[in-house]
Amino acid sequence: MAESCVHSPGARRRFASQFHRTADCACGVVQQECMNKRLNPGGLSRPGQPISLRTLGEYLNLSPATISLVLNNAPGIRSIPQETRDRVTEAAVRFAYRPSFYARSLRKRQTYTVGVLVPELSDNYTTQVLAGVEEFLIEEGYFYLTASHRRKADLIDEYPRLLMDRAVEGFILIDTILEKSLPLPVVAVAGHRKIDGVTNVVLDQRRAAELALGHLYQLGHRKIAVMRGGSHSSDADDRWECLMAAARTLELAMPAELAVQLQMREATPALGFGPANDLLERGVDFTALVCYNDVSAIGAIRAIRDHGLRVPEDISVVGFDDIQGAAFHNPSLTTIRQPLEQMGVVAARILLQRIRGQASFPDAVPIMPELVIRESTGVPAHRRARAGSGADAWLNAAR
Repeated sequence: MAESCVHSPGARRRFASQFHRTADCACGVVQQECMNKRLNPGGLSRPGQPISLRTLGEYLNLSPATISLVLNNAPGIRSIPQETRDRVTEAAVRFAYRPSFYARSLRKRQTYTVGVLVPELSDNYTTQVLAGVEEFLIEEGYFYLTASHRRKADLIDEYPRLLMDRAVEGFILIDTILEKSLPLPVVAVAGHRKIDGVTNVVLDQRRAAELALGHLYQLGHRKIAVMRGGSHSSDADDRWECLMAAARTLELAMPAELAVQLQMREATPALGFGPANDLLERGVDFTALVCYNDVSAIGAIRAIRDHGLRVPEDISVVGFDDIQGAAFHNPSLTTIRQPLEQMGVVAARILLQRIRGQASFPDAVPIMPELVIRESTGVPAHRRARAGSGADAWLNAAR
């Protein structure tokens, strides 16, 4: 009975139809398994595992070149039908496909990465310049690697080599003294040395000195003490020379006892506390103090107060940089503002233009300073008494 049913024409047709459906289903299963193996080696699901351009091409039945054109939005994309573009995009999203960074780098001979050398990352000066560098690089699709050398000569010499091993395309140096040229484009913020291949982004130190001393001179100060930066700081020598030049122009006497040398390398208020304390303990007669930077000014103000003196009633204090905390210190700091974020943006822009060969630049690109008058400077005590009696009308007018 069974045999006659199988061999009847109707039975043979039903059997053939069922066989084809089963075969089609099996084929689909095999194809899916093959695809799973291509997308997930070993046939296992591995979330987040990247797939290759070739595997994506096999899945879409498209050439890797076509997929690359679509994903990179290359000029040749116009010749590819919109339907195909949509398929590529959907598959790339579905399988979390990301183009190989190294393949792109080799193809374009670019890594889209620059190296940044800084003294230390916690320094207010550094962080503000870095903010400008980062802002511009992000807009341009560049990444940066940062190395903090702690002002150690061996690290300043070694870190560029380590960063070049990581294929950076150029360097930005922040307050870092470079002794020799490098084989890549370099932009130095606060760099002053003329070195082949280096563009210096520098504050106009002469103008800054004129603003600082000129402000104190107009207030009536004649005995002005000055902090000199350490040799490890790239601005130290140039700033000192410009201050001395401005003093000569104003015919201000600057005897040796009014100068104090910074010793510490760490960017903390202790940088200025010790030198200011030394001036006061030696009994040096001064009515104003020009500090090397805002951090040292904060330390100096503490030393002045510890000696029972007031700022600015007894001693006026001028800082330098205009760090973020300068306006909120008590008293708020009169300072010479360096547009630090702007300097970072300028440095990053120049570096990328040099990397791309878009422009040439002089050895130095000047940035203009600004005097910001706040609470830490005022008329010296003897001048206030005379101004109150009407003896210094010119001073009242100047104020």
